[in-house]
Amino acid sequence: MATFLYKLGRLAFRRRHFVALIWVALLTLAGVGAASAPPAGSTSFSIPGTEAQKAFDLLEERFPGQSADGATARVVFKAPDGEKMTDAAHRATVEKTVGELADGSEVASVADPYKADAVSRDGTIAYASVRYDVSGMELEESTKDALEDAAQQARDAGLTVEVGGDALQAVPHTGATEIIGIAVAAVVLVITFGSLVAAGLPLLTALIGVGIGVSTIAALASALELGSTTSILAMMIGLAVGIDYALFIVSRYRAELAEGREREEAAGRAVGTAGSAVVFAGLTVVIALVGLAVVNIPMLTKMGVAAAGTVAIAVLIALTMIPALLGYAGRKVKPAGEKGKLLGGARAAGKNGGKPAKANLGTRWASFVVRRPVAVLLLGVVGLGAAAVPATSLELGLPDDGSQPTSTTQRRAYDLLSEGFGPGFNGPLMVVTDAKGSDDPQAAFTEVTDEIKGLKGVVAVTPPAPNKAGDTATITVVPDSKPSSVQTEDLVHAIRDAGADVKSDTGAEVLVTGSTAMNIDVSQKLNDALVPYLVLVVGLAFLLLIVVFRSILVPLKAALGFLLSVLAALGAVVAVFQWGWLSGLMGVEETGPVMSMMPIFMVGVVFGLAMDYEVFLVTRMREAYVHGESPSQAVVTGFKHGARVVTAAAVIMMAVFAGFIGSSESMVKMIGFGLAVAVLFDAFVVRMAIVPAVLALLGKKAWWLPGWLDRALPNVDVEGEGLRAQGDPDEKRELVRT
Repeated sequence: MATFLYKLGRLAFRRRHFVALIWVALLTLAGVGAASAPPAGSTSFSIPGTEAQKAFDLLEERFPGQSADGATARVVFKAPDGEKMTDAAHRATVEKTVGELADGSEVASVADPYKADAVSRDGTIAYASVRYDVSGMELEESTKDALEDAAQQARDAGLTVEVGGDALQAVPHTGATEIIGIAVAAVVLVITFGSLVAAGLPLLTALIGVGIGVSTIAALASALELGSTTSILAMMIGLAVGIDYALFIVSRYRAELAEGREREEAAGRAVGTAGSAVVFAGLTVVIALVGLAVVNIPMLTKMGVAAAGTVAIAVLIALTMIPALLGYAGRKVKPAGEKGKLLGGARAAGKNGGKPAKANLGTRWASFVVRRPVAVLLLGVVGLGAAAVPATSLELGLPDDGSQPTSTTQRRAYDLLSEGFGPGFNGPLMVVTDAKGSDDPQAAFTEVTDEIKGLKGVVAVTPPAPNKAGDTATITVVPDSKPSSVQTEDLVHAIRDAGADVKSDTGAEVLVTGSTAMNIDVSQKLNDALVPYLVLVVGLAFLLLIVVFRSILVPLKAALGFLLSVLAALGAVVAVFQWGWLSGLMGVEETGPVMSMMPIFMVGVVFGLAMDYEVFLVTRMREAYVHGESPSQAVVTGFKHGARVVTAAAVIMMAVFAGFIGSSESMVKMIGFGLAVAVLFDAFVVRMAIVPAVLALLGKKAWWLPGWLDRALPNVDVEGEGLRAQGDPDEKRELVRT
């Protein structure tokens, strides 16, 4: 592989006009496609294989034309203190508002509070339910404006009016902190390279790669039903890895120049060595992201595939466009050691007045770890273990209006409904009874209703509402606890258990759905998929790393270190988003359960990113070891040449991820924070401390590989051993002598 990439790097350097033209053309094509594509339509959230989804599909089949996936709104009215919603003036205001809401072209139905028994017992709060023909993301702005205008007119009449539901949902934005993250990355690159031109190359290529990836997602959004969160996450991961991959190749290029090689030769060797590490690091990220398909949640699968595509583009750009741009830059990109510190070590003794060069920080740190491996290992493991403690109280759930900031009208509507009708009113359960196989459907409906009324934790049960054929009915159940509570989850399971008895008696099937039941089923599905996902992703990456490092213990150590990183990162997420520690600093206005998708998504992304640093750092150690250095000295050499660059890469990745903490979307905010913390733990504790400590303790055993396996594995030559015979006559003669 190193030889092929070496030739590719030299070709891209020589044919830089052609390479640059190809990437600019792809960016233009993707941009035109995004601009001309229709806007994204409905992003249906389906969970195949769950009871809630089965009930939802049955509703669409047996109750056609009811727009089961259409947007909804609850316009909540509250009378002034000492007055009631049943007063004539307030009643007239509400009826006028209902009439205005019903005039909308996209409105399917509006329920009058006074006809639908939607007035609280004390008469102070009422609500009007509005259902639309299309989803919240497809609603026209004029429809949303009409909803807000109607609410404002009722406010002007003296009522407190808030609007809940998904009709007013907006496309999430990332905020200014994303730009700050990129700015921090730029500063780190300038400090690392000591040159604006060299620092600009990784930023430029990363932005081009992300531009192609995100524009392609936008162009396909309507056809593939890709949500807005998909492009944000692809941008987040694409920016981080795009800058890092380019950083490693530019750094190796400058180091090769410092060895006295010509620029084209240096570009080829940089791509052949650092580029090999980029390929395998990118493969681990792609495997982790595509592996999310194992969970069988379409939305999560699409997010993973889209982000993996952006990572693949970042790899290709790093391998081709970086050497092309290096050709354009010419002498503006200086060898390492000129106009700044040598990235891989200090200046040569001959350039330092004949005196021995002072060891760089990476060398000094690695030497310390090699001398005190047990102390460093214990300190690192105990520290990460302490950070992981909050993860033991992890609570999972999906966000609803109750998790919104109190400044939003959706949250205030949620609180008003809880005040007037009880906390469970915001998360009603819909029980669907399929009596098509029953001899007496009406008797089955009645038995289901009676069974539910007898369950603990039920506040209200509506009469069965059958369809036209009379073979299916819906029953709305209001719990006495809030949607995200354990009590409500227990009630869902109790209804399902009771449904099993009804089926044995009448032959009718009882299914529970609704947002609350869907959340419960999603959490269960994600929990069930976590172990198979770990086995698949870690297993494939483990095999890949065996090929890269030609070792058993090094990949095993990498996987165990990853588990420490992800558990510690989950602990930090729980501490901030569930416990509320530093929530004000992070802009978390409302604490609550951690999103159900967070653990499995973090496992996938963090594993891929963790393997990045493992590959980049340990390949330099492996390179030194196969060239004859002792195991301990190889660890020091690896840090001498790689620690500064890996540190810069980690800081850049943390800055990019942290930039998304300012997002208005709670899921993006949580993932941005979680990934930033995970990179902090993995790069600076696991890879910089635990990894060298373990390798120092293992010695030669770290690089042991059974003979039969060594013969069976392909030789991918990540260390660039084959390049000793490429391009440099002196090295060719040395290789012949050896």
